[in-house]
Amino acid sequence: MDRRAFVTGLGAALAAPLGVEAQTAGKANQVALLSNAVDSATWRVSYKPFIDAMRELNYVEGRNLVITPAFADGYRDRLSVLAADLVKAKVDVIVASATAEVAAAKQATVSIPIVMWLVPDPVGSGLVGSLAHPGGNVTGLTSLVPGLAQKYVELLRDALPLAQRFAIVGSSPTDTLREVQPAARSLGLMLSPAKVSGPKDFDPVLAQVKKAGVTGIIVALDGVTFLHRALFVQQALKHRLPGIYWAREYVEVGGLMTYSANTADLRRRAATYVDKILKGATPGDLPVEQPTKFELVINLKAAKTLGLTIPPSLLLRADQVIE
Repeated sequence: MDRRAFVTGLGAALAAPLGVEAQTAGKANQVALLSNAVDSATWRVSYKPFIDAMRELNYVEGRNLVITPAFADGYRDRLSVLAADLVKAKVDVIVASATAEVAAAKQATVSIPIVMWLVPDPVGSGLVGSLAHPGGNVTGLTSLVPGLAQKYVELLRDALPLAQRFAIVGSSPTDTLREVQPAARSLGLMLSPAKVSGPKDFDPVLAQVKKAGVTGIIVALDGVTFLHRALFVQQALKHRLPGIYWAREYVEVGGLMTYSANTADLRRRAATYVDKILKGATPGDLPVEQPTKFELVINLKAAKTLGLTIPPSLLLRADQVIE
């Protein structure tokens, strides 16, 4: 896509939201949604839990709420442009999903409140001072709790008891690799990073790791694979690479398994932060919260395609089995 056309189009969209949103722009609370991992055409489906929670808190589009979508469609380099345009539009709150989105928003503004909901390590990423006392203009929810990433290794090994080597796949796989390395060592497993920058990388990268002897993949929290998850899962199945994913949406389109925070719940809880901020709370004074709902989902259709037999003990632990 032509960059100038993209920026011009975004500016027009921010200046003049569609439909009833435009009629109330001067009076309503303006909340922006900044993400790299959401399809611009179907974003309302993804953010329905957030919109529903806002409605339950008495924020209704067309009456006292304007939602401004700002989605990079998998092109991470666009995030800084999107964030800068949201600042120019003088939105009241920016709801940013993962680390890259929050970092782009924070770089663009130190005054507009930012609510995150899918950041694995906000302290280590330098986005907040601490979970209890974030400071600055960022608060919200983490997507991980201590030990969750290590759980990926253990669960995938339970599904593949003879495995010796896993690959961590994502746009920044070394971050997850460092976190899960201790669990891999304790199980006698070797790990290797496999970087994908876009959908064109999926097939050659997965072919390469398969050739290197990898028997399973751990998919890191990543906007690129999430946005193109149907294609990614298709390629993983093609190369007969069982995977554990960070969100159930991958499993719903054919991935093998996930153990993850319930993303719908995180989106709903993000609305409570927005509500508090719109009522006058200071973001830096609102403690960052961790996930409270996790789910193990296993796709037996994928297991059959991969020629796997999932151990009954693992199936009994699953919150949902897709048959």
